[in-house]
Amino acid sequence: QVQLVESGGGLVEAGGSLRLSCVATGSIFSIDAMGWYRQAPGKQRELVARISGAFTNYADSVKGRFAISRDNAKNTVYLQMNSLKPEDTAVYYCNAAISTVQYMGVLNIYWGQGTQVTVSS
Repeated sequence: QVQLVESGGGLVEAGGSLRLSCVATGSIFSIDAMGWYRQAPGKQRELVARISGAFTNYADSVKGRFAISRDNAKNTVYLQMNSLKPEDTAVYYCNAAISTVQYMGVLNIYWGQGTQVTVSS
């Protein structure tokens, strides 16, 4: 079984910063892309940032403010969020493409349970 567990969410004032972490655990053979998505009330889930190897991509709304990184040795992906705005308020979900020891070479997509980020004005 594979699990993704996020942490680091919370309440912050506009202009502040938060750092989200997501660790993947279980019978992991390899991890390909990892990313962060968010879903605000009444809206669809959207991509925030994604990292695959040396390549990263970001939603236009967070470019220059957010930075995604990963520690492969720890199976962990991070999202550093700076200059936060009230419109960044959402549940943030970690996402990863993982192949397990049982099914090497087969990538499946896993999701974390989400962590709430609330930015007050």
